[in-house]
Amino acid sequence: MTANGEQPGHPHDGSQRAGRVAAFFDLDKTVIAKSSTYVFSKPFFAQGLLNRRAVLESSYAHFMFLLSGADHDQMERMRAHLTSMCAGWDVEQVKSIVAETLHELVDPLVYAEAADLIADHKIRGHDVVIVSASGEEIVAPIAEALGANHTAATRMVVEDGKYTGEVEFYCYGEGKVTAIEKLSATEGYDLSRCYAYSDSITDLPMLGVVGHPTAVNPDRALRREAVARSWPVLTFSNPVSLWSRFQAPSSTTVAATAAVGLSAVLAGAISYRLLRRRH
Repeated sequence: MTANGEQPGHPHDGSQRAGRVAAFFDLDKTVIAKSSTYVFSKPFFAQGLLNRRAVLESSYAHFMFLLSGADHDQMERMRAHLTSMCAGWDVEQVKSIVAETLHELVDPLVYAEAADLIADHKIRGHDVVIVSASGEEIVAPIAEALGANHTAATRMVVEDGKYTGEVEFYCYGEGKVTAIEKLSATEGYDLSRCYAYSDSITDLPMLGVVGHPTAVNPDRALRREAVARSWPVLTFSNPVSLWSRFQAPSSTTVAATAAVGLSAVLAGAISYRLLRRRH
């Protein structure tokens, strides 16, 4: 319990106080159970963007990521590998592959606990922001499907419709803080009232910049920091298909959300089930 009587690590209704509230979510191992970049390695291979060696390297990197998380040096090596690998790729082809395979590949990987938490924030009028070091062409569609209001992700330099292999903005470490502060200035967020969720010690700057940080499935280093700073620690362990879980919302929910697309349907259905459980 905090000094003002709020439960740490859980959304609350701050409508009586000045400043808007947002919840900033890391993506990989926080909202979804795998690396978002790795998830699309198979369709990228099928479309000729990756060779077999690149797929094997991606699989190994993903295994190490799941096993022990990623420290700064590993993230830097991963950035160098990914940027050199995607040099020359057609941007529209990447977007098309992601759009065509998003439901099949990502939908079953979303943690049920994360979906509930996102819905809980939205019910209270908080904006939801997905903040990820993965590329924005991958992150933005996932964030939209989750009902997020905004996305902050890594941006690559594009010339003549193709990636040059250079990074315009790396949304990692302090870069996530830069993105959060820029968005907060635009949207009027009061960071002292905002929330952040992540699994990795590399996101310590992001967690430290908000008033309500929470470690989710933390690696060993982040767990130590969370304990030392008395931050809440959550365990998400139940990846489910959002469609199968919420395939039968009420007709009222469908009518209210059908006009505003997939993201609103998912968020509305989740919110409906949460509200039903509370009454």
